[in-house]
This record gives sequence, C-alpha cells and structure tokens, in this order.
Amino acid sequence: MQVALREIGNCVIRRCDLSDLISTMEINLKTLPEHYSDYFYESLLAELPEAFLVAEVDKKLVGYIMCKIEYGFSNFKKLGFVKKGHVVSVAVLPEYRRKGIGEGLVQESIGGVKLKKCDELYLEVRCSNNEAVKLYEKLGFIIKQRLKAYYRDGEDAYLMAIEFAY
Repeated sequence: MQVALREIGNCVIRRCDLSDLISTMEINLKTLPEHYSDYFYESLLAELPEAFLVAEVDKKLVGYIMCKIEYGFSNFKKLGFVKKGHVVSVAVLPEYRRKGIGEGLVQESIGGVKLKKCDELYLEVRCSNNEAVKLYEKLGFIIKQRLKAYYRDGEDAYLMAIEFAY
C-alpha cells in the first residue's frame, strides 16, 4: 500500500515503487535531455527510497525526483568532509507544471535526505532554467558555483545547495 506524503490538489506525492520505474523513465525521456540506464534508477531506488518520490494524478505518474547520498567536501564549510544528498533528477510533465508539484517533490525529498542525517543537499540546474532557480532559492538553496559547460550541449549549470541544522 502506498502512503501519501503530501497532497497538492488532486496530486499525491509518495515514495516511488519498483513498479513505477518505467513511468518514471518515460517522464525523464519526455522532459529532460539527460537520460539514465534502467539499472541506475533501480540502484537509486534501493539506495535512498526516502528521497526517490513520484507525483501521481488519477493513477498516472506526472513527476518524480530521485536523489542519492555522497560523502565529500562541503559546499558550505572550508575543509569540511560531510554526508550530503544529491538531487540527481527532478521532472514534471509540462501539462502539470505551475501547480506546486515540483515544489512539493523537492520539499519532500529534503525530508527524505534529512531522515538519513545528511548535512546538506545539492543539485545542478541549467543556468537558463530561471523558473527552477527561483523555486530552489524559494526553498532555501543558494547558488554556490557556476559549472562551465556542465551539460552535454555545452550549457553551464549552477551548483545550488542547502545546509541543514539539526
């Protein structure tokens, strides 16, 4: 049985299930230029199910977010080595955007990463994706760095991060 983490109108945000992966991959193919292997999705679901979430409207998946845990240098502390979450991918089908679904997915994934006692969460976002940058800033993320030619097509990315205080 799936437990709703959050409801936004007729949309339910819940943890991803193995049976959701094909629909999740289809959303990725329709909305983003970056694609991943079947195994990659399965491994992220196994590693961090608390922050691999889907958005569902009338039994149809309309969005997802998937994260992983890494250990590395802090985006906030000089010389700090920390446990951090990484938003690998987040997407919402175009016809379901501007309804708060992406924001809900990010907020709930923050909660999932915090359950694992991560010190921070970071992501990369296209510099041209102004709406996403504004959303992440609204949720407390800070632009920490510009990554030159980060994407395959040569576009730069912002590395954005949020630090958690426990």
